[in-house]
Amino acid sequence: MRSLSRAILATFASPVGVVVLAALDSTPFFSWPFGIDTVVIVLAARRETLAWIVPLLATAGSLVGASLTFWMGRQVGDKGLSRYIPARRLNAVRDRVKDSGAITLGVLDLIPPPFPFTPFVLAAGALEVDTRLFFVTLACARLLRFGLEAALAVRYGKAILVWLESQVVEDIVFGCITLAAVLTAWSLFTLYRPKTSGLRSAHPDPRSTGRRRHLDPARPA
Repeated sequence: MRSLSRAILATFASPVGVVVLAALDSTPFFSWPFGIDTVVIVLAARRETLAWIVPLLATAGSLVGASLTFWMGRQVGDKGLSRYIPARRLNAVRDRVKDSGAITLGVLDLIPPPFPFTPFVLAAGALEVDTRLFFVTLACARLLRFGLEAALAVRYGKAILVWLESQVVEDIVFGCITLAAVLTAWSLFTLYRPKTSGLRSAHPDPRSTGRRRHLDPARPA
């Protein structure tokens, strides 16, 4: 188990891996709490002289994933948000997006996990928030967030790497990876499960309609 978690972390803690993970982390299909932040710290700690590149790579990947999520929001519109955002949270997300400007929404990205930022990106697209302003603000917020993490990794790099190699941390990483797999599978299930209830109401059974007409003498046949 520890070898598996070590291999997965090593795969994402690479220049290509951090871009891929950052992109996935900004979509509604994937969920790994603290995953991208952990990878940024590990990669920056291992590459001290090139640590400044890590925030740029992570931000680029995040913008690619957020662009896809934003485009999905534009395609589904306000009425389609219920398929991607749980009903108990949807009204709160709508209200926040409508009341806040594009800059405020972009700055929300600075709130650490488990704050659900992806639904706000989706709703921003559906409710037609100013695209350019939103993504410029988002890029600045991500650069600030990942830049601070990389700076801390450079400052405490050796201690961080020793700490990450401990058995306790490896067990925690494995638990987080398992949780990520479960959450991702659940997200995919909720996104692609058929909406049968709406189909039934849209296409009533003609036999039941005929029975209702037969029982109601006041209604013309």
